[in-house]
Amino acid sequence: MAYKVSWSPEAIEDLQSIADYIAKDSRVYAQSVIARVFDVSRSLASHPLIGRIVPEIGVAEIRERFVYSYRLIYQIEGNEILIVAVIHGKRLIENISDRLES
Repeated sequence: MAYKVSWSPEAIEDLQSIADYIAKDSRVYAQSVIARVFDVSRSLASHPLIGRIVPEIGVAEIRERFVYSYRLIYQIEGNEILIVAVIHGKRLIENISDRLES
């Protein structure tokens, strides 16, 4: 079964901030990182359970995949996947519940 993958506005903002930060040193590397994040997000449509359960949350429907040093955090609900955040791997999740669908 193919899942529908969508992005929250906050996750898009996260990704834009990451791209802007990396582009200060290298636009090429910024484009490469962003392209890889999108590739991983698209792969979730056919393999949603491939990511690990987010340790700070401990809920099976909230998972993450690492892309380089970034955490792509997503929520599985029915046959839909919502990308809720893209944060640096060393950051703990704060106020993520504000981004999750109920």
